[in-house]
Amino acid sequence: MPPLLYTAFATASPRLSPRAMPVVSMAIYAVVFALWFVLLGRALFADSILAWSAGIFYIAYDTALLLLITGLTWHAAARSPSLPARSAAMGDNAAGEQHDRPSLGVVIAAYNEATVLPETIAALCAQTDRPDLILVVDDGSTDQTASILSERFRLPLAPEGQIGDPSAIHPFLRVMRLQRSGKAEALNAAMVDIDTDILVTIDADTALAKDAIAAIRKAFAADAALVAAGGLLVPVCDRGPLGRVLQWFQTYEYIRSMVARFAWMHAECLVLISGAFSAFRREALVRVGGFDPDCIVEDYELTHRMHRHSVEHDLGWRLQMIPAARAVTHAPGAFGAFMVQRQRWFSGYLQTQLWNRDLAGQRRFGALGTMMMPIKAFDTLQPAYGFAAFLLLTGFLIAGRTEIALAALSIVAAKIMADLVLNTWMVYVYRRITGDTSSSRFGHVIIATLLEPFSFQLLRQAGAVWGWLSFLTNRHRWGAQNRTTLGTAKHVAASASQRR
Repeated sequence: MPPLLYTAFATASPRLSPRAMPVVSMAIYAVVFALWFVLLGRALFADSILAWSAGIFYIAYDTALLLLITGLTWHAAARSPSLPARSAAMGDNAAGEQHDRPSLGVVIAAYNEATVLPETIAALCAQTDRPDLILVVDDGSTDQTASILSERFRLPLAPEGQIGDPSAIHPFLRVMRLQRSGKAEALNAAMVDIDTDILVTIDADTALAKDAIAAIRKAFAADAALVAAGGLLVPVCDRGPLGRVLQWFQTYEYIRSMVARFAWMHAECLVLISGAFSAFRREALVRVGGFDPDCIVEDYELTHRMHRHSVEHDLGWRLQMIPAARAVTHAPGAFGAFMVQRQRWFSGYLQTQLWNRDLAGQRRFGALGTMMMPIKAFDTLQPAYGFAAFLLLTGFLIAGRTEIALAALSIVAAKIMADLVLNTWMVYVYRRITGDTSSSRFGHVIIATLLEPFSFQLLRQAGAVWGWLSFLTNRHRWGAQNRTTLGTAKHVAASASQRR
């Protein structure tokens, strides 16, 4: 980590400067884990439906969480489709005041991304509000990344660790080459050497809609307290039958996730803005020490650190979603790649929870302490409950305990019916917030809801259980993605822009 960032990071990071864990935080986590052992133990001693207590709790908890998100997004039902374009949530200034135009730089940390990087750069060069700087950080690539940057984009390659001269065809495009150090260190190195007011970080396999940068700049110009923001993402997988199926399921998973983020934003406890497309006020980012190179989900850990720093120093920082800033991002189109991704996500999630365990239940952190962090404490075991519920149900059927199995299946059926209503609501809210009606279908979400419990949902839960094992054994994997092209993504990004 660059010296400029390390001092600030060492102070702000709860990993390097752990805070004492209050009694209320210890009590919350004690209840979480005690409940797990008690409910799972019921399978050994109960002869009724209570033997499936783990499944009953999983269903009750998941339904309660969906109802909470529904309540937090209820206001969206009264909005007209055009209202989000005028709302403060998108960073507009209702009073019509003029703000200074902040400078904005985009950083792309790339490692062996030769197949998709050209399309990502092309989407940035085609922005209606062009960035002041696009910096590609080549993080020790061993494929054709360097030659593509040099030949196709006419980028002079400077010595390692230095930013090269501008491209001969795009004067705002530059490249920095590093020895392989990881995404967080690559972003930190770039952050030190550029001085734009706003820093946008995107993955090399993420294509922005044409007006995404304009929406980001507008939001930060209108709100001086805004320090971090996330854009709207749509997943795209490689072509093929399995890729299409996984893209279909992940599309509705992303929709639910985006709606949940808007709910938490309105509750002032947003902690997840995807690292595939996010924006930060550089001054705030430097103040908390940049990205943590020891966390495998550096974007998720950073938002917690920013919340903590804001409260501890009474800064009033805000984090939000910007629905007008849209992009498509590559998503796994094969089972192995999908499982590795979910293992990494959940293992990094557990890392972040461990380092920030003291926040749970603390009132001085507002909704983050009293609502979000207790929910996240229970979420550490939610996938384990779901996966265990499936294994127990299978075991009951094999053992001939049909009475318990049939009772459990009737509860699952009731849960599916409830999810049909709640997931349809999520799609409705998503459409109202974003104005995007082409990437979601009410009929499709009904089919997805019916199929998920015994297919895609089990994959996610299995990946999370694997993440638990990786976390406990300290074996984390990034895994390799075999990407081919973002041609489909580019088309979707363009059409998303046209819909507005």
